[in-house]
Amino acid sequence: MTRSFNRALVVLALAVAACSKPEAPKPAAQHAPALPSDVQAVSAAATTAAAPSTDGMPTAAPAGQAAVPAVATANGDTIVATGEFVSPVRSELATKLPGRVASVYVDEGTRVSKGQPVLQLETDYVRLNLQRAEADTARAKAVADDAKKDLERKKGLIAKQSIPQATYDRSQSAYEQAVAAVQSASAQAQLLRQQLADATLRSPIDGVVAEKRTEVGQRLGDQNVTMVIVQTSPLKLRFRVPERYLASVKRGLTVRATADPYPNQVFEGKVTTLGGVVDSATRSFLVETEFANRDGRLLPGLFARVQIDMR
Repeated sequence: MTRSFNRALVVLALAVAACSKPEAPKPAAQHAPALPSDVQAVSAAATTAAAPSTDGMPTAAPAGQAAVPAVATANGDTIVATGEFVSPVRSELATKLPGRVASVYVDEGTRVSKGQPVLQLETDYVRLNLQRAEADTARAKAVADDAKKDLERKKGLIAKQSIPQATYDRSQSAYEQAVAAVQSASAQAQLLRQQLADATLRSPIDGVVAEKRTEVGQRLGDQNVTMVIVQTSPLKLRFRVPERYLASVKRGLTVRATADPYPNQVFEGKVTTLGGVVDSATRSFLVETEFANRDGRLLPGLFARVQIDMR
């Protein structure tokens, strides 16, 4: 009896000890180490850029970063856009004849006017050939004058039947051949004069030299582009506008543009062209504007910010 009672006490003590055993401590929550201060700014900028806007338009970039939205945005009655000035005319100049470059009169960035010489080919042999052709022409004219005088005499004699018809016919044929020789020599001289003129390459437009691809002494073929000249007045500026403004943007609307090189200057232009289709990817249409740029301060490739007042 006593032994059974003691055994029961031992079992009860073990049960109480098991119930009162303390629970294992839970592991502490793991936290990523704090980012360095210089990395935190980059992380915040990336998070802001990735967040979409509520109206589906690109969000503004954080302070200190350039923002170039693909499509214009609107603020009340004003459309704000960004774009790049482009030249409406780009001319690639090539010489009409092969030859060696004797002189180059311009460099990249040089402003040129229509008809201004920009390049000269060597013309020594052309000038010599022209002198010979002019001498041949003078000689042919002298022969033609003698043949004409002889034919006039033969006309008088044939009228009196003093010479046979065959003699008169030979005189007439000689005169006609002399006249043809004059025409041939004159045409050759004129061809060489044209080659002499074509040896001087001239600008076909008012503009600026964007590229110079040749130097003095270089041998040029018929298709070698020697330089590229772009028109700078007027200039065009293109950008895209959301489709909901299709009925609001009209040709002739005044636009104002600013560019970084001229922070306190506002340039005015006009809407000239509206895109004929709406881009299904961006739900926008193309707007093309024109700026007179008479002073030439704006250049092709220059970035600009544009405002269109629709009031």
